[in-house]
Amino acid sequence: MRSACLPVSQAIGMMIRHTTMPKTKVALTLDSELLERVDELVDRRRFRNRSQAIEAALADKLERLARTRLARESAKLDPREEKRLADEGLAEDFASWPEY
Repeated sequence: MRSACLPVSQAIGMMIRHTTMPKTKVALTLDSELLERVDELVDRRRFRNRSQAIEAALADKLERLARTRLARESAKLDPREEKRLADEGLAEDFASWPEY
């Protein structure tokens, strides 16, 4: 039993993620067991509907990917300095190459 519009008293504990961006309708192909798990969350009123559950999961995953260690460490690098170091290394390597 799914309801798109719940009274506030029933919405307590529900995961709600508000976005100001316009929505775009898409079609997805999902594993049936995964969809059953999403439906269970909707049935337990954790989300209003499948779309909200999937949107929240996708947004959460994208946020976590953006915070990966590689992304954090890469953000610390100075692109100009990295290019300078790379060019310096290439110049040293080029000088040691045998002539053909």
